[in-house]
Amino acid sequence: MPLIDMPLDQLKTYEGRTPCPVDFDTQWDRALEDMRALDPQVELHAAGFRVPGVDCFDLNFTGVGGARVHAKYLRPAVKAKAKPHPAVVQFHGYTGSAGDWNDKLSWVALGYSVAAMDCRGQGGESQDLGGVTGTTYRGHIIRGLQDGPEHLLFRKIYLDTAQLAGIVMNLPEVDPARVGAVGGSQGGGLTLACAALEPRIKRAAPTFPFLCDYKRVWEMDLAKDAYDEIRTFFRQFDPQHEHENETWNTLAHIDVQHLAKRIRGEVLMGVGLMDTVCPPSTQFAAFNKITAPKHLEIYPDFGHEGLPGFNDKVLQFMLGL
Repeated sequence: MPLIDMPLDQLKTYEGRTPCPVDFDTQWDRALEDMRALDPQVELHAAGFRVPGVDCFDLNFTGVGGARVHAKYLRPAVKAKAKPHPAVVQFHGYTGSAGDWNDKLSWVALGYSVAAMDCRGQGGESQDLGGVTGTTYRGHIIRGLQDGPEHLLFRKIYLDTAQLAGIVMNLPEVDPARVGAVGGSQGGGLTLACAALEPRIKRAAPTFPFLCDYKRVWEMDLAKDAYDEIRTFFRQFDPQHEHENETWNTLAHIDVQHLAKRIRGEVLMGVGLMDTVCPPSTQFAAFNKITAPKHLEIYPDFGHEGLPGFNDKVLQFMLGL
């Protein structure tokens, strides 16, 4: 078969290009402490979308930095004394939104609740309050990069995923021991981040996860499409790469491959070996660091596109919640 990356046997042992920063775990432990100290001020408002047998809500909460974060929340119509049921948290692709209500109804039909988050500053309703002094030009990976790891926007978005999962787990109709996470591309990266930062996530199903192994993407000359902003940053703000090592070290604090070791729940991941948007090696860098039970579905001839049958496998996987 043709190759756009390493041979499969090398992918299976690949460990990534950027070392884990020495302060990585300290930074994230502190970030989680800050998140847990917040009053999330959770609000549930009945949504305009209505279908029989389903309760639909706009869910809003206060995340780190004071932003109000929005999610669509659907549950089976609540019945008195009903047993708590499983739930799924869902994350969308880069620049997108939580999407339509109707594509979440399959989860509700199974008796699950589902919460789909709008990422800050992207296509949905969540707030991005800004507050960085460096560039905010063209992309969220580099937003806050010139201010240091604690100011990176994706640090806040990762925390939003964990905070949303915790909020869902605390809802009276949800069994907190039976919550999963799903998403593709950016949503796949956020699925891994959520499972890492909220270790009670029982099952996680990422599809071709974004936000992994940034330096490898750049070295492959694939810092385009979803990763274009990395090339933009160097060209505009460090054209001679005088601060290259500092840049990679800062970005390593939001590199999902380094969070993956924290995952405790079972993982099912899908990858296409012809993916030029999120190269396979970057995805393997994260997958190979997961120490929890895990399984990888490989599609040799597919890129960053629908993987035939994988969504069905995800649904079957989540039936184990």
